[in-house]
Amino acid sequence: MSDNDDMVMVTHFNARITADGPWPAEPGRYRLVVNKACPWASRSLIVRRLMGLEDAISVGVTDPIQDERSWRFTLDPDGRDPVLGIRYLAEAYEAVRPGYDGGVSVPAIVDIASGRLVTNDHNTITIDLATQWSKYARPDAPDLYPQALRPEIDQVIEDLAEDVNLGVYKAGFATTQKAYDEAYQRLFDRLDELENRLSTQRYLVGDSITEADIRFFVTLVRFDVVYHGHFKCNRNKLTEMPVLWAYARDLFQTPGFGDTVDFDHIKEHYYRVHTDVNPSGIVAGGPDLSGWHSPHGRD
Repeated sequence: MSDNDDMVMVTHFNARITADGPWPAEPGRYRLVVNKACPWASRSLIVRRLMGLEDAISVGVTDPIQDERSWRFTLDPDGRDPVLGIRYLAEAYEAVRPGYDGGVSVPAIVDIASGRLVTNDHNTITIDLATQWSKYARPDAPDLYPQALRPEIDQVIEDLAEDVNLGVYKAGFATTQKAYDEAYQRLFDRLDELENRLSTQRYLVGDSITEADIRFFVTLVRFDVVYHGHFKCNRNKLTEMPVLWAYARDLFQTPGFGDTVDFDHIKEHYYRVHTDVNPSGIVAGGPDLSGWHSPHGRD
């Protein structure tokens, strides 16, 4: 596993963009940089879409394949982000800290005028988009982090982070049988618990979509595509867990979720970048993805 992989989520820049802080929420001021393969970056795309912030904060999408300088804008004409004018996201990091040679992660929010990275703190980016940009959100935007439910949401996402979001990586990149076995067991114990929880309620916390559902979805949508085989998380597929499979389809078919997913980018990144796990770089042909559009019955 390289230091530039999306598994490495060490936060070096954690400023907050708030309604009235030193980095104020202002339409047109910032550029959100993502990679559609990365689950942490996908969270920010979903929140931006659900909140209706497309006109307030623009998005730059990097190539799913990294090189020695990490995330690059080779999908854009001339290999440059059309707004920031840079070839590599690392340039925004270096604009803040000259000579910076640490990890480069997404999501990242860049101040357009200065070209400086503001934050790459994936844990707070989505919370702030959901709570600090409300002035610019669509009138019927959901409350993704309701005040009364925050303690419960925080506990759920803490459990998800350790056992599920990171759990698949702990299993996939394990270098000892013991480490793999522990991660594998914790992952499926937690999935079984959540399968049971969601058998009696539509969403993880409360009766509407919250930050917790978004954080769970980004792992579920990658599960059969890459985690089941590539990361050896293969006790069963998502499609073999009836409640979680219906729950995942319910979210996928909700505007803001499935329309921000790029299965091709996901497969290209995981199978081609993780050469220690898949030395051949061969990208798997399956699985069949048509089931994501089948009726879910959760409503």
